[in-house]
Amino acid sequence: MGKRDELIAKYAEDLKTKCGMTPDMDLLTKVTIGCGPAIYSADSATVAASQPSELETIKNNFLIKKLGLKDGPELMDAINSVIDTYGRSERNKHRAVVYYMLAKHFRKEAVYA
Repeated sequence: MGKRDELIAKYAEDLKTKCGMTPDMDLLTKVTIGCGPAIYSADSATVAASQPSELETIKNNFLIKKLGLKDGPELMDAINSVIDTYGRSERNKHRAVVYYMLAKHFRKEAVYA
């Protein structure tokens, strides 16, 4: 099993145990691949949920540019909802897991089809 497969398995485990959801492995794999090399860097592989600039980056680069959503207060509400689901006290919030949950939240799975 390659490094990416190991990470996808770890992300699936987070979704099951920390977020209480059964992952769609096909979508999770595509979201992980979509994150590119960021998943291999300790700094960029996780989301710094306590930093407003990080949340703005997710909103602008993922929700607006990648998923094609219109800017509005519901975007930041969704990000905060996902962070709450993951657990604010959870130290390592993996970027691929956060993106996966946001894609599911906005029913934008087709972006990864």
